[in-house]
Amino acid sequence: MASGEESLEGTIQNVLDQDTLKWVFVGGKGGVGKTTCSSILSILLSRVRASVLIISTDPAHNLSDAFQQRFTKSPTLVNGFSNLYAMEVDPTVENENMIGGVDGMDGFLSDLANAIPGIDEAMSFAEMLKLVQTLDYSVIVFDTAPTGHTLRLLQFPSTLEKGLATVMSLKNKFGGMLTQMTRLFGVGDEFADDAILGKLEGMKDVIEQVNMQFKDPDLTTFVCVCIPEFLSLYETERLVQELTKFEIDTHNIVINQVIFDEGGAESKLLKARMKMQQKYLDQFYMLYDDFNITKLPLLPEEVCGVEALQAFSQHFLTPYQPPVVRGTIEELEQRVVTLREQLKDAEAELEKLRKGKQKV
Repeated sequence: MASGEESLEGTIQNVLDQDTLKWVFVGGKGGVGKTTCSSILSILLSRVRASVLIISTDPAHNLSDAFQQRFTKSPTLVNGFSNLYAMEVDPTVENENMIGGVDGMDGFLSDLANAIPGIDEAMSFAEMLKLVQTLDYSVIVFDTAPTGHTLRLLQFPSTLEKGLATVMSLKNKFGGMLTQMTRLFGVGDEFADDAILGKLEGMKDVIEQVNMQFKDPDLTTFVCVCIPEFLSLYETERLVQELTKFEIDTHNIVINQVIFDEGGAESKLLKARMKMQQKYLDQFYMLYDDFNITKLPLLPEEVCGVEALQAFSQHFLTPYQPPVVRGTIEELEQRVVTLREQLKDAEAELEKLRKGKQKV
């Protein structure tokens, strides 16, 4: 394990140093702290980049909670910053406006497009990328939805390609009937079926262009966030394999909620959890010996608000070290102090109980 830990620096400094990066994805299993990590990463990037945009593509948006500020589908300047912006986009939003636009045919076209699995999310994502490309940000951080949604996001180019093929097939089979229907709805001949095809092709072009950037390791990287438990290890392995399959660079893993041996821990439950976590930490280092693995401590409180995020960000740049090392004089002295405090509390509680009994 030691060799694995020493092979690469246990920080995300490499992401900050790579000034060619345009897209940074942060993803992993639900509930592992992706939003906290992506928020802190965007704060750190804002110190070395001209302008940073963080986008939440998770329908259960948490960016507003993390920064304690309301965000919308338009880029909003984060309080306390001059170059950090945030926006929340719902990839499952209804997309009538994207596909429709012809009176009387909106519902029909929407139903037709939505019959293609995943097409609504693909087109929403394409619309968002279109917006983002018109804005001049030096780097964009994606706070993604849990792993399954993220993998679908990466499949959007092929989803749109299948959608185009389906609509083309329908056009060839039912072109005459569609023309009659357009006249029936009072739409002129100039409508044709090319309206939806043109829209889909335009979206596909946008996504393919961005997809080429996603596959360029100089422009894109994916930061995997996890916790030292079996299911999270499994999800991370699945995610890394899929990213490799899609040719998307990933060389950073953030392991969150690690319980460090602080020296004064006497709880059997705490010791059992530490032992379990260590088993999975060893497996992470064995499986990903060529990754930068950053370990973050489990805190007694939530990390919410800009000040808390900035304070916690130090652990992304400097590996966390417990204040007391086990087996030293300082550690034993700390344990004695802790035990004395526990004894004092127990004696006070006992005295209170005795007095209560005496009154009865």
